[in-house]
Amino acid sequence: MTIHKNFIGGNIKVVKQEKGDVYVENELRDTDHDWFYWAFCVEGAEGKEITFHFDKLRIGYFGPAVSHDLKTWKWLNQKDGESFTYTFQKGENKVYFAHSMLYHPDRFFAFCKRNGLQTEELCLSSKGRSVPCLTLGSGKKKIFLTARHHACESTGNYVLEGVLESLLKNPIPDTTVFCVPFTDYDGVIDGDQGKDRAPHDHNRDYIDESIYPTVKKIKEYAGEEGCLYAFDFHSPWHYGGINDVEFIVQNNFDKLDKLNAFGEFFEKEITETSFRYFHKNDLPFMVDWNQPSPNCGAYMTHKKGNEIAFSLETPYFGTQDNQVTQDNLVELGRCFWKALIKYEEQRKA
Repeated sequence: MTIHKNFIGGNIKVVKQEKGDVYVENELRDTDHDWFYWAFCVEGAEGKEITFHFDKLRIGYFGPAVSHDLKTWKWLNQKDGESFTYTFQKGENKVYFAHSMLYHPDRFFAFCKRNGLQTEELCLSSKGRSVPCLTLGSGKKKIFLTARHHACESTGNYVLEGVLESLLKNPIPDTTVFCVPFTDYDGVIDGDQGKDRAPHDHNRDYIDESIYPTVKKIKEYAGEEGCLYAFDFHSPWHYGGINDVEFIVQNNFDKLDKLNAFGEFFEKEITETSFRYFHKNDLPFMVDWNQPSPNCGAYMTHKKGNEIAFSLETPYFGTQDNQVTQDNLVELGRCFWKALIKYEEQRKA
């Protein structure tokens, strides 16, 4: 039996193995304090029952996410936050386990191919990788869509995919949509936590002298002309409280009426097949951790011509009656764009 991290998103350290028990830890790498992301692959365990033990509470409400191809994920549905047991059936020679449902870059490229979209190179990453981006339309007004400022926050990518699918069917006239799906592309590929990197992470790089090539390019594209809308898709902390629900991070007082109006439209557009969102769960500015900081949403909200800009936080697990799946997150993204259409119609009325 082999346990490894040799795949996109892999992150694990095997501490020891004892018969049917394996003891593992996640790798923080250059995250400067404790975080929770992990993902590993098991090969050659067919017919065995193995219990995997973590040193801390690293597993969500529904057990680990499980996949055989890094494309389709399901919850194991075990409740112990420090360990899980898996029986490898006949033919299960390679199984992936992860903290949450990973979003592989290949899924984004496949989505683009299905929809006749051509990705471009935003820039070369810090490690020399070609960072993908997407431009839709050629209108005068700019809309920014970004995700994975923190490498481990995969749920935001599913929502972003739904947004893109919906906007292709119903674009906002006279707009150009600029999309960066993997802002911390190196972290996504390498399987980093990405949150609170030293000296600071990508979402704290919206400062005068940015250090990450992707953030520099995003700021450059915003330029002097600014943007009409900008939405940055995130995942929150591990779980508990507000981290179990969908919420908008309201980032200033001046646009509070506009943020509330959008939240009301968003809630009304939620369908039965969507992960559910309730406007009442939005995090007010200057409450809890929502303090002024040099992040993407805050940067864009102060750009010329901006109507609203914010981070949307999508939980890793949800709750028993509102459980995260790949499909309902994509549907959530479709609902998000429909809400923006309604908001834009009201704004122009």
